[in-house]
Amino acid sequence: MIRRRLHPGEAMGQHAIQSGARGQLFVVAAPSGAGKTSLVKALLDRRPDIEVSVSYTTRKPRPNEIDGRDYCFVDRAAFERLIAGDALLEHAQVFDNFYGTSRERVERALGAGRDVILEIDWQGARQVRARLPECVSIFILPPSFATLERRLRGRRTDSEAVIARRLRDAASDISHWSEFDYVIVNDEFTRAVDALERIVRRDGAAWASTRPGLGAFAAGLGTLV
Repeated sequence: MIRRRLHPGEAMGQHAIQSGARGQLFVVAAPSGAGKTSLVKALLDRRPDIEVSVSYTTRKPRPNEIDGRDYCFVDRAAFERLIAGDALLEHAQVFDNFYGTSRERVERALGAGRDVILEIDWQGARQVRARLPECVSIFILPPSFATLERRLRGRRTDSEAVIARRLRDAASDISHWSEFDYVIVNDEFTRAVDALERIVRRDGAAWASTRPGLGAFAAGLGTLV
């Protein structure tokens, strides 16, 4: 299945710009290891009409990643030029690396009537909400810290020190769950994808961040680091 991706430097035809109503922006964030990347990929397999923005990053590619497909890999100097030129809708430092989203690409796609999904962290999500308050924000929680640790180790890409740091930082990340419109607990993958799809169909009331019991569950996760 072909999935449409928004590349930061990509041109767009005039016909697309003039089409229909404005699209909807969806923002998905999570602590590292909660499964947001896998969930978004599964959603896009079901909904190829939704476009995913390819982010800039200063980190090195992982073995299975391709420049321009997974991320646009740039050095620190290039990233700083993007910030100085106000070319980023959002940007954040995550661990020792920087990530950012092309502002022009997202605005052009939304203006052309296409829905767009961003997979970013809570810092970036906060910036996007400030610039585009009409966005729909979604936070992914793990069912437990044991599951989070197992997923991080299962990647087999990080050292023990990096894994330990990610687990420590997860508590801070989780503390921002209430800033989001919807929260999905990724305890069973297919069920979590179903929830994400319902939310993008504007039928996600069952996963509202205000639902009873969610605060106590999230607080419990934050104390288990």
